[in-house]
Formats: sequence, structure tokens, C-alpha cells
Amino acid sequence: MKTLTRKWIAFCVLGMAAILFAPAAQAATLRQSLAHLQNKWAVVNYRMTSKAQQERAITALAAQAARLARAYPRRAEPLILQANILCTKAGIENDISSLDEIEKARALLLRAEKINPRALDGAAYAYLGWLYHKLPGWPIAFGDDEQAERYLKKAIALAPNGRDSNFYYGNFLYEEGHYAEAKAALERSLRARARPLAALADAERRKEAASLLRQVDKKLL
Repeated sequence: MKTLTRKWIAFCVLGMAAILFAPAAQAATLRQSLAHLQNKWAVVNYRMTSKAQQERAITALAAQAARLARAYPRRAEPLILQANILCTKAGIENDISSLDEIEKARALLLRAEKINPRALDGAAYAYLGWLYHKLPGWPIAFGDDEQAERYLKKAIALAPNGRDSNFYYGNFLYEEGHYAEAKAALERSLRARARPLAALADAERRKEAASLLRQVDKKLL
């Protein structure tokens, strides 16, 4: 009886451990998957020079991102990453069908916002603001600078010292002619904390922010 009792206690302890540690293990797996996709995206976006090679790689990456989003339907991060990859795919393909990719990306970001607007330092808002700013308006697409500014300010509110939130807001301010404010935002982007799980994307974003900051400084002379 004592042996049976000990076995039952051991079984219960193991069962409780599985329940307690399963969410942590799933979170770690998700972080690794996100980092893997983020780094592969950075290679496609920043390092590949052949358009044909980029098209093949980004198509495969979009499929991987979609699978990850399906595996974690209650998490915003895979949706944000999938949307970013689709936007990159649209930019590489650069044809009429690209608008379908952009519309799908917007829908993914809006879903991510509903799940967790704070995910990835408010990246859903930053990317939505970027899309609304860069795209043409109706009847071609949904571009709208007032809406873009609202989303970008939401991203800044959630991540006042974030790398991407300040980069996209700084770019918007620069293109709107608000150079002093753009300079401040880009300097915050450059000072943002490093993101070890997205080291390549982080390094390239810093280069972009530094390059844009030099253009801003010329305007301020």
C-alpha cells in the first residue's frame, strides 16, 4: 500500500509539473520560432540581391509564418510577423496582386491588435501606421496620413523608446517636413535596447535609422 501511495504521489507531482511548466515551454518554443523567422526575413530583405531568389525565399517564409500563426491562434506575435513578411513579399513582387497581400497584412495586424496591442512593443500599430502612410488612398488602396499618424502615435505611446516605433514615426515626420521632431524620434530609435533574438534585423534597422538621420540633419542645416 505504501509503495502504491508513493507511486501515486510521484504521478501527481509529475502531472502538476507538466501543467505548470507547459506554458513556459510553449512560450520558449514560440520565441525561438519567431526569432528564426525574423532572422530569415532579415536575410531575404537585406542580404539577398537576386529578385528571383528573394521571391522564392519570401514565398516559403510566408508559408512558414502562416503555419506558425495557425499553431498559436491566441498570440499576436506570429500574426505581426506574418503581416511583415507579406508586406515584404508585396514589395518584392511589386505587381497588381501585391495589393491583395497588403490587404491581408492589414487584416492580420488588426487581428493582432485585438489580441494584444502591446505585443512586440506595439509593432502592430507601427506597421499599420507605415502602411497607411505609404500606400495611395482610395480608390487604389487605403492610404490615409491622418490614420497613419494616429497609429504611429499609439505605437509610440506603447513603446516610447522602441526601435521600430521611433523609426517609423521618425520616417513619417521626416516625409511630413517635421525635421526637428523626426530627428528626436530617430535618435530614440538608435538608442533603443538591443534585441538579441533579432540581431540581424536590429542591426539593419539601426543602419536605416542612422541613414535617415543624416538626411534629417541636412534639412536642419
